[in-house]
Amino acid sequence: MHLFAGLTLAAASGATLAAERELILHGASTLPSWRVTIAGFEGPGQVLQGDAVTIPKPANSQVPGGSVGAHSGEVAGVPQALTLLWKDAWFAGLRFDGASALDLRAYAAGGTLEFDLNVLDLDQGGIYFSMRCGQECYRKLPFVAAARSMQGKGWQHLSFSLACFARANDDFGKVPVPFALEANGSGQVAVANVKFVKGGEPNAACPDYRTQAVTPEPLSHAWALPHWLPRHQLKLEENRKLKEAGKNPQVVFIGDSITEGWEKAGKRVWQRYYANYDAVALGFGGDHTENVLWRLQHGEVDGLAPKVAVLMIGTNNAGDRNDEPEAVAAGIKAIIDDLRKRLPESKVLLLAVFPREEQPAAFLRRLNDRVNTRIAGFADGRHVFFANLNASFLNPDGTLSREVMPDLLHPEEKGYEIWARSMEPILQKLLTE
Repeated sequence: MHLFAGLTLAAASGATLAAERELILHGASTLPSWRVTIAGFEGPGQVLQGDAVTIPKPANSQVPGGSVGAHSGEVAGVPQALTLLWKDAWFAGLRFDGASALDLRAYAAGGTLEFDLNVLDLDQGGIYFSMRCGQECYRKLPFVAAARSMQGKGWQHLSFSLACFARANDDFGKVPVPFALEANGSGQVAVANVKFVKGGEPNAACPDYRTQAVTPEPLSHAWALPHWLPRHQLKLEENRKLKEAGKNPQVVFIGDSITEGWEKAGKRVWQRYYANYDAVALGFGGDHTENVLWRLQHGEVDGLAPKVAVLMIGTNNAGDRNDEPEAVAAGIKAIIDDLRKRLPESKVLLLAVFPREEQPAAFLRRLNDRVNTRIAGFADGRHVFFANLNASFLNPDGTLSREVMPDLLHPEEKGYEIWARSMEPILQKLLTE
């Protein structure tokens, strides 16, 4: 199904749009250069060319019971609606793509992105709205809680300021994916009448990208909701039991799923290196800097007095939302400042954000490297120390091996052994000084 309505496109690449007040992506009329692509976690995207499409499963599927598909047609009185259906999916998406990049600059200042949404089933899922505004420009808005509150209420009209998708250096001159509906977990959602409006009136809020990384909040991804807060309570209880037993952890690790992995793939390495220190791993899968801040402010290190707090966080800020390096660094600095207040006698060992993606030139690898350049300056040599262990994980040519990180992000046992061995001289010095 092709999807552009009421527009005149110039023949030049990077299409220039006439100055209509409304730029319609999906409506009654169509233009054959645009399409709807349905994407899943496994396998290539599939173009919606008829009434329905399902993403085929690979032979070695990691989620054999999961599925991602979509259909086009009338939903609750709205014709030509696009319905995304997904089950047990790490990722599902419905995006507008396949044509020359759009020039949206005329709509960026004071304009809105508007569409109708019908949340049919979202008890076990979450949705997000995104835009690819350039070759290395990806903007994503979470809408999990708000969408769940809309379930069963029929069609709702949403209007977001385009400022929700813009950052300081964006120009929106070449936008290859002007709108995408992304999802995870399980659910069913329909969308229709997608358009950009000059001088539109927003009716939906969005986070401020300039402060999101430093504003404490729980992790709100749908897949995390069932266990994130219970894990937080579990960690509080584990700390309480340690104190009741007269034990004081000498080392505390703080971070995201990579740190949580000490309890999984890295468990045997942990026992060899850190069990004698009564060490604690406060790693939560999916965490951004603001989620770590929330956990600290809600007691996760209260009553502890470790000699060293090992901090490594930030890769989800980059990978999930492509936060600017300055924003990620600000979030990390806020965590360090909070730790210094809560653990005034502890030393903070700040680790460079680990490498990700196979090639050194990959976008997220470079983004993390830019973060590391900034946070290295947070070390003062007295209370805060910085260590970049990243070279230990890499091949001589700078590539990242799947033997170390099978998904090019999370270490396997070999990766945790490299981490522990590379950090050991630094940690021992801090523990004995």
